[in-house]
Amino acid sequence: MDLERSATTPGQAPDGSAGDADYSRIGPGYSRYRRPEPAFAAAIREALGPARTLVNVGAGAGSYEPDHLEVTAVEPSAAMRAQRPGGSAPVVDAVAEQLPFADRAFDAALASFTVHQWQDLRGGLAELRRVTRGPVVVLTCDPAALDRSWITEYAPEVIATEAGRYPAIDALREGLGGSVEVHALPIPLACVDGFSEAYYGRPEMLLDPGARRANSAWSFVGAEVEERFVRTLRADLDSGAWDARHGDLRTLPAFPGSLRLIVGRP
Repeated sequence: MDLERSATTPGQAPDGSAGDADYSRIGPGYSRYRRPEPAFAAAIREALGPARTLVNVGAGAGSYEPDHLEVTAVEPSAAMRAQRPGGSAPVVDAVAEQLPFADRAFDAALASFTVHQWQDLRGGLAELRRVTRGPVVVLTCDPAALDRSWITEYAPEVIATEAGRYPAIDALREGLGGSVEVHALPIPLACVDGFSEAYYGRPEMLLDPGARRANSAWSFVGAEVEERFVRTLRADLDSGAWDARHGDLRTLPAFPGSLRLIVGRP
């Protein structure tokens, strides 16, 4: 089920999304690399508590939509909606800043890996709070912690881009209002949700252009940055230089990176 929005929203990207990334270009194949990580899904489920109805805003291909709730998904990108599996929750073509729902229509709200794409963070968070009776759960990254990644050595432009796009944790606290909890989520070594930090102990994975494309920051840095990254990383892997500096990460069970689960309650 795909409920289309009746008018174009100002500031949309070419694929219909409201964010700065063009998912018509980088979205195809996204769901192959960005699958729901069970540890994160469990944390989200716990945060949602006894909710029965959920609005999932910026739902993408539906990675973290709980299967035990009545879910309404919101996703403005046609490329991402096309990757939603058959039988998934009904999806509404709308943006976070203009949710087409009544006040307090849902028990809970979820926004995973999406707030950095919104045109108006404060407006989007206010809308989530408006349509939700209970918790608003946000899965995001803390821009102040992104430089913990070894990627900083090879593509500092990517880390700087990410840090400039992800909202500060304090901005999320302020936008949600009420009682806000912030939980750091350790990243498992075999994490199946392939955001860049998920490969902290598997650097070879980021030689795959599809893995990079599934992380929108790479679409902003230019081909020359990607070419340098691939060339220098491959050389360091072949020579053993990467392992000499970071080899302990290959067996580290979990990485204390930038991932944060934010739970706002009225």
